Amino acid sequence: MKPAAPLSPPDSPGNTPAGAPPPGSEFPSATLTAALRAALQAVAPAGRLAVATSGGADSAMLAAHAAPLAREWGGDLVLFHVHHGLQAAADDWAGHVLALGRILGVPVHTARPRVAPDSGLGIEAAAREARYAALAGLAQQHGAGHILLAHHQGDQAETVLLRLLRGTGPDGMAAMAPRIARDGVTYLRPWLEQSRTPILRAAEAFARQHGWHAVQDPTNADPRYTRAAVRALLAPVLDARWPGWQARLASHARHMADAASILDEVARADLATLQPSDDLRSFALAPWRALSPARQAQLLRHWLRVHGAPMPTEARLADLLRQLRQLHSLGHDRQMRVAHARHVIRCHRGRVWIEPRE
Repeated sequence: MKPAAPLSPPDSPGNTPAGAPPPGSEFPSATLTAALRAALQAVAPAGRLAVATSGGADSAMLAAHAAPLAREWGGDLVLFHVHHGLQAAADDWAGHVLALGRILGVPVHTARPRVAPDSGLGIEAAAREARYAALAGLAQQHGAGHILLAHHQGDQAETVLLRLLRGTGPDGMAAMAPRIARDGVTYLRPWLEQSRTPILRAAEAFARQHGWHAVQDPTNADPRYTRAAVRALLAPVLDARWPGWQARLASHARHMADAASILDEVARADLATLQPSDDLRSFALAPWRALSPARQAQLLRHWLRVHGAPMPTEARLADLLRQLRQLHSLGHDRQMRVAHARHVIRCHRGRVWIEPRE
């Protein structure tokens, strides 16, 4: 695969290329294209780029805007679809994504992970973990180093609100990052600062041009699911009383990300004093106990994030802190084991370890 060429600036007025939509068309959206272009220029992805595509409006429009940019810089674009099998219409959605791929002229690769209902995470979290694992597998199988995700400003605001209600720490309040590395893959969220309005307008225009309509996931409006409850029950009240709340919460996430980066520097320096293993999977318990309670907690958050574990809620973190402090006070090794998402945290012979959950 040849190295990716720099992305050229957008076409200037009066120089619309052949085959481009007429002036005033909402597809492609100039705003969305500019945001995507900026995100790709920041990482200069070489080789294969993937878009995680569910068949919904957000991810479909991300794929539709990425396809011409990929051709522009000479890159190779693929669509990854994760078929959870949790909905009766899941097979139809997979076929819908295949149809989108044909329209865009890009290949589609599908994974069918098993979502464990007894994982203890809840169905939403379990499906999310299965989705990331499936995307990482697809990336490795098809040689994609970067995957685009279609989260937008509304998703970010919902995440801030949910994490606030769940009692997470500063790292969690930073919500979703525009770029993360996980399982050997770099995930990009180029539209995290964008309102959903231009995305929906683009989807409508795309449907008029190509006859392809985005799928509707009924769980997105089902208040039995936590995030859907925010959209169906809380968002209308917030829209009426505090217009623009989504932009303000997204801004709050950016401020918290700045604060979290400073705390991260402190935690990184503290971890270096705890006789860490070369791979950072373990550290000595005794010097950890010498830290202040606040720095103990922040170090654990930092350590979990280093190993790709989700941020614990305040209650879960408090329980982990209690157990580690209790182990020390007992004066002997109690073989502590605490399950946390896809990991297990244990204590053995005066050291704290993190390991993949079997």
